[in-house]
Amino acid sequence: MIRKYSLTSLFFVFFISLSFAQKIDRVEPISWWTGMKDTRLQLTVYGNKIGERGVEISYPGVYVKKIHRVENPNYLFIDLDISSEAKPGIVPLRFVKKGEKAIPYSYTLEAKSDASNRIMGVNSKDVIYQIMPDRFANGDPKNDIVKGMREVKLNRDSMYYRHGGDLKGLISKLDYIKDLGFTAIWLTPVLENDMGNASYHGYAITNHYKVDPRFGTNELYKQFVEECHKRGIKVVKDIIHNHFGDQHWTIRDLPFKDWLHQWPTFTQTTYKDQTAMDPYAADIDKKQMLNGWFVESMPDLNQENELVQNYINQHIIWWVEYSGLDGLRLDTYPYNNLDYMREWALRMNLEFPKLSVFGETLVNSVISQAFFSRGNKLNQGIETALPGVIDVQVKDAIFETLNGSFGWTSGVNQLYTVLSQDFVYQDPTQNVLFLDNHDLSRSYSILGENLQKFKTAYSILLTTRGIPQIYYGTEILMKNFSNPDGLVRSDFPGGWADDKVDKFTAKGRTAEENEFYNHLKKVLHYRKNTTALQDGKLMQYVPVDGVYVYFRYDDSKTVMLVVNSNKEMSELPLDRFQQRIKGAKHANNILEDTTISLTENIKIPAGAALILELLQE
Repeated sequence: MIRKYSLTSLFFVFFISLSFAQKIDRVEPISWWTGMKDTRLQLTVYGNKIGERGVEISYPGVYVKKIHRVENPNYLFIDLDISSEAKPGIVPLRFVKKGEKAIPYSYTLEAKSDASNRIMGVNSKDVIYQIMPDRFANGDPKNDIVKGMREVKLNRDSMYYRHGGDLKGLISKLDYIKDLGFTAIWLTPVLENDMGNASYHGYAITNHYKVDPRFGTNELYKQFVEECHKRGIKVVKDIIHNHFGDQHWTIRDLPFKDWLHQWPTFTQTTYKDQTAMDPYAADIDKKQMLNGWFVESMPDLNQENELVQNYINQHIIWWVEYSGLDGLRLDTYPYNNLDYMREWALRMNLEFPKLSVFGETLVNSVISQAFFSRGNKLNQGIETALPGVIDVQVKDAIFETLNGSFGWTSGVNQLYTVLSQDFVYQDPTQNVLFLDNHDLSRSYSILGENLQKFKTAYSILLTTRGIPQIYYGTEILMKNFSNPDGLVRSDFPGGWADDKVDKFTAKGRTAEENEFYNHLKKVLHYRKNTTALQDGKLMQYVPVDGVYVYFRYDDSKTVMLVVNSNKEMSELPLDRFQQRIKGAKHANNILEDTTISLTENIKIPAGAALILELLQE
């Protein structure tokens, strides 16, 4: 059938099309707050040829300071000042162009929260439980597949596809996590990853103001934080400064060429962190390390550009204030511009003085770790203002203690040596200690699935200095090597309704799994109730004949740790430890619930660790 249209109807269609063409597609940040210490706010506005317009605001206390027009006419960057006079409310924006109808937009300002139970920070009193949400528990099967997203397949039999874990599932297991003894949770990223494949891991973000709908909603994330806080559990958010996913809306339609680090052809980072600190480094090596892309699907952001900096800064500030979370884990820290990272850290501290921050630094020496942490103690000529790093060197030293051979700097001596270098840090207690995570081989496999070694490793981890972090499933002896990564990202059995076993319960665990679960729970709860193991002082003794002894102590308690790295029982004379024993004649053996004498040699089983609380009589 042939349709006939009048001139009037055609004009109407043209007018409607023009109106749609002139709409605002995005304004980010999606909202903001009054009462911020830093009153600056930069809006990123996106819409068809919006860059050809100006902006008018008539709202008390909110002022336009500057408008940035960029190469792409679909963008407008607007500098605002949200002064102390501004009140919460709806701010009317009008995008204007001579001879054309203004485009209105309503922007929300809320009052910054002053609640005392938010943004509490994570410190050495805490132990962090790290979770990959897609692989932990499925609380809402209805969001397993979301129509319109690029990855439409869910397959639990494949390590590469989504498995369906989500925020509702996490909330349903919070009591399990609390009962085990953890006081903080770190989730790998939960923001939208609308990528074609392997979107489950979360590190290729495509929308910084939206929780991935396969995990839930922004409101549900906020509820998750609140439910954690009700149980005395803090929340750490995973942050990526270095890159976006290549399907991020700013990547699909670049604001300007220099939004990214561009190369004539795809150029990957060298992953050689040494070039960031090498006084002899060639410029090209340093440039490729810092500006090369992490992988092809994760474009490297140009952090030297102020507009890029503001975009990154503001979405992080937004999530902290919106949800009230307690700490940030910074992904791929050595690949960032350190001058920018210092300014970022200072701004975060200005707004949220109690917020804790630690950086992922998968580097190869104590000096390299310390280079990236705050302070200028190594003559590195830069102050990063980063409070803590993940402590790879302690991790490797614990494995060397239990798997290594005898030698002046090998075996148990390696752990002593690493800790003896703590003087290079401004505050080593801010370092996060770990034995594995989502990128590394499971610690149970590295230790040869030897249960005694495994118990000893986690006894050390939970009693030395720093903030311990334990990867989900460790408590049930989850294993595998990270080749590929998906092998160490298995589902937690019992997190799905159709799972044949439920290892969240004692009944669902094997005898060996329950043995380690109970060991870990006992040490976690002892640490939770013993301030000497949280922020007490550390004194260590030079290892002798494969036996390493250290003490954690404060005014209330002294705890003695004895580690036997030998393959046979060792006997330990106590005379050389009198500086800390101070005449105590007995100690409680925490792991065995017994009392032992300190007036005779101590017997330590092969590969075991003793946790002894000294009794003052």
